[in-house]
Amino acid sequence: MLPITTRVRAAVVMAVLGLIATLVSTQPASARFNPYQRGPNPTVSSVAAARGTFATAEIGVPPGNGFNGGRIYYPTDTSLGTWGAVAIVPGYTAKFDAEEAWMGHWLASFGFVVIGIDTNSPTDWDTARGTQLLAALDYLTRKSPVRDRVDPSRLGVIGHSMGGGGAISAAERRPSLKAAVPLAPFSPSQNLSTLRVPTMIMGARDDGTVSPSYLDALYAGMPSGTQSAFVELTSGGHAFPTRGNSNVTRRMIPWLKIFLDSDTRYTRFLCPSLADPSNISRSRPKCPYVPSLG
Repeated sequence: MLPITTRVRAAVVMAVLGLIATLVSTQPASARFNPYQRGPNPTVSSVAAARGTFATAEIGVPPGNGFNGGRIYYPTDTSLGTWGAVAIVPGYTAKFDAEEAWMGHWLASFGFVVIGIDTNSPTDWDTARGTQLLAALDYLTRKSPVRDRVDPSRLGVIGHSMGGGGAISAAERRPSLKAAVPLAPFSPSQNLSTLRVPTMIMGARDDGTVSPSYLDALYAGMPSGTQSAFVELTSGGHAFPTRGNSNVTRRMIPWLKIFLDSDTRYTRFLCPSLADPSNISRSRPKCPYVPSLG
């Protein structure tokens, strides 16, 4: 018979192992095998909410480093490791604070680091905006005060109008990006023929500036092997991304979760069709969506 102290230690070890096994068995399989999964199981209503489950903070970014300054928004939680990140650029002559700042805390609260930038010239064209998006991501991951919170292998780009063309340009030049979301993109300097980054294009049926026919022709140039989606809102005009708009984020957040976080819990919101088709006039998914892990 084992001494009492040995038996007690053995019992404690078995109890601890049993507790660990129980905890592991009650976790979703996706959480056990995906180190990037963040947040509770999503629902149609949670994806449409104006805030996710993470507390957020923001800091200013001075001009320099290849772009004209901006703001960084980030989850304050440091217990879950690093986060995927996106850079956002506004449209022609626009300022980030005036048109896209609403996305900052909104997206960060769902588990992303966000850098929104102004351009060196308000009249910079699409390729210049793409260059500055890439410069912003480089600053975010290499020099920014939150660089230790960002996973440099899980980055994406977002842009509106000429900035949407900038997002396309950035994605074409840096195929290591994980996701792009061009919003009503105007892309005068390039088509999508060399685009390999998973890309969701969003427009509005009543947009008289970047028309549905323009976006149809642009999207038609997407390589067949590129994971992509086209979503058209029923209304909002060309300015639909310039104000708090859950019609945008309830589709954008699943796209970013799938491709930045490899979180397949979110594929059901987009495939085989939109789980929430409200305020959508057309949707053209390219299912299934299969993210790369790592």
